[in-house]
Amino acid sequence: MVNKVIYQGRLTADLEVKYTQSNVAYAEFTIAWSEKYKEMETKSFLRCKAWRNNAEFIEKYFKKGTMILIEGHMVTEEWEANGEKKSRSICLIDRAHFCGDRGHQSNNQQTGTPVPEEAGKPDADGFMNIPDGVDDELPFL
Repeated sequence: MVNKVIYQGRLTADLEVKYTQSNVAYAEFTIAWSEKYKEMETKSFLRCKAWRNNAEFIEKYFKKGTMILIEGHMVTEEWEANGEKKSRSICLIDRAHFCGDRGHQSNNQQTGTPVPEEAGKPDADGFMNIPDGVDDELPFL
């Protein structure tokens, strides 16, 4: 069976990474998106959980309101509270990706690194210019 989901949305709050007793990082968060048809708007929210490096990556590079693309799979968590069985379905994150307009990413606002107007726009050859001084912010260098 296939259990794979891909969602694009915005974080509804800043993440807070927590650690298990065995020092494994995890974070729970919600992403939101909406769809419009004519004059009716449908708002949707998805509860997500990320573990280890995924949790730390998302906390470091994404803030409330930031657009994110997640890949994951749906799981059902079950527990008991006050003798009553409870459950919920959540998205367990396999990968998280940057998406959307770079101007909406909160990293540059956080670090105070100015981004020139032409940054992030493709040149005639199709490549984008990355301004000097942002090497420390890029997770893949």
